[in-house]
Amino acid sequence: MESINQFVSFVREQYHTDKFVPLHEPRFRGNEKEYLLDTIDSTFVSSVGAYVDRFEREMEHFTGAGKTVAVVNGTASLQVALRLIGVAKGDEVITQALSFIATANAIAYNGATPVFLDVDLDTMGLSPRAVRRFLENYAELREDGCYNKFTGNKISACVPMHTFGFPVHLDELMTICSAWKIPVVEDAAESLGSYYKGKHTGTLGQVGCFSFNGNKTITCGGGGAIVSNDLELGTRAKYLTTTAKRPHPYEFFHDEIGYNYRMPNLNAALACAQMEMLESFLADKRKLAGGYTEFFKSIGVNFRTEINETKANYWLMCVELGDRSERDSFLKETNEKGIMTRPIWTLTYRLPMYQHCHRDEQINAEFLEQRIVNIPSSVR
Repeated sequence: MESINQFVSFVREQYHTDKFVPLHEPRFRGNEKEYLLDTIDSTFVSSVGAYVDRFEREMEHFTGAGKTVAVVNGTASLQVALRLIGVAKGDEVITQALSFIATANAIAYNGATPVFLDVDLDTMGLSPRAVRRFLENYAELREDGCYNKFTGNKISACVPMHTFGFPVHLDELMTICSAWKIPVVEDAAESLGSYYKGKHTGTLGQVGCFSFNGNKTITCGGGGAIVSNDLELGTRAKYLTTTAKRPHPYEFFHDEIGYNYRMPNLNAALACAQMEMLESFLADKRKLAGGYTEFFKSIGVNFRTEINETKANYWLMCVELGDRSERDSFLKETNEKGIMTRPIWTLTYRLPMYQHCHRDEQINAEFLEQRIVNIPSSVR
């Protein structure tokens, strides 16, 4: 109880408030209102407009990606990214069960089935060792790719998710997937501002996907982005998310099933203003993480920090508690005292629509599910 009271006092001191402290709320401190009014005055509030184009260029500059396509949300970005690299009905896609539901849903939207493999304890993201074990036991290479030799289904993609902005072990994972001819799509929804060996997350796989939901590091209400260094894939992403319409000054001709997924100019105006604040947001979050590190060290609790050769954005900060009982007590007492905390997600394979999916033993994922708690992480 005393350590929880100390935590509550520390959080209130960081945010200079005696009121309710949310987990992660947006900050609008820049040109958001100016750009929104400019968009309204222009009448270009839908999916065509100067702010959409500007936001895409700014994402390319910030991440180093060759091509960015702005879309309506992160789930849509992942759904389209999987289609771009060839995921089709009846395929299998390797991913992690320790993730937000959108990761698995995007796979299902393409008619494919998730294969849930374990995570690493240090990154909380997809474990290369678990992927290697699964492929050695279940997969075989054919001329046109990798197949599950027991189900006969093609294993057409691997989707690691950078949990809370902590990059997975990408080099090892990419090497394994390359050897088995499996494209990697990075679910970088939570990791804008995170780097792996100096490269921004989302730019190492064939395609990367970002989210700008209301609780992300920067937000435009909704919003997402597809990034790729393969310009051909990027061009096709823009075509598919613009209803597969062939360019023409006035005629409408669509030659395949596409999606009406382009980000509206109104949202992009917000996104551009938020991008201008991103570096200061990241600096503030890193400073807050440093304060949490010292505080939790003083009371003997493990605050999760970045590992060697990575730089985390500290999107949602978290602690690892001793067991499920300690976790539940911490959650109950902090929320009762007006400090919002939440457990990590329920593992996806426990949910009714995904209980039939193949999974391994999930030793690390279940360990983390019992112990990880997110704590207030907003920019101050």
